[in-house]
Amino acid sequence: MPSPAPSRFKLRTALRRFRGNRRGSAAVEFALVAPIFFALLFAIIETALVFFSGQVLETITQNSARVVLTGQAQSGSVTACAVGGVAKACTQATFKTYVCSQIPALFDCNSLYVDVTSFSSFSAVTLPTHLDAACNFDTNMNYSAGNAGDIVVVRLFYQWPLFVTGLGYNIGCGSTSKRLLVATAAFKNEPY
Repeated sequence: MPSPAPSRFKLRTALRRFRGNRRGSAAVEFALVAPIFFALLFAIIETALVFFSGQVLETITQNSARVVLTGQAQSGSVTACAVGGVAKACTQATFKTYVCSQIPALFDCNSLYVDVTSFSSFSAVTLPTHLDAACNFDTNMNYSAGNAGDIVVVRLFYQWPLFVTGLGYNIGCGSTSKRLLVATAAFKNEPY
């Protein structure tokens, strides 16, 4: 009886055996697809959060603008604008305090900027963008609630932090990891 000779390694035979063995293929396939799946999942969640936050900011803007529209901010009848229990017209700081009292835990009040500007007519309305070409945010804000019959534009700005931008998905401005959310309310003050 002849002794079994050591078989020589043949590439073709090894590839056939490798292709025929299916153990662990699901784990390998998942390892290939998982990073793309989770990146897409996190991008969808982050986009949804940005849109939801924008809607919440719009609601806060409308509610805050109502006190300017009705003259409460100018007369000092807004509780947040009263200093030491004495009714005084809102200042930029006290109006921001009033706005922050409406903000849910979703936002950080320190990153919120309030811009209130009044005009004599709708045709005179000109608003700065507060964002330059390099995506730098200008934090110089105005506060002029106007008088009865004036046109007023209330804008809230919030720099929303982005987390999925490192995965190649960037909905921010340029290379920044923040998206500027802007909510606006334009109206004519009531004759208070």
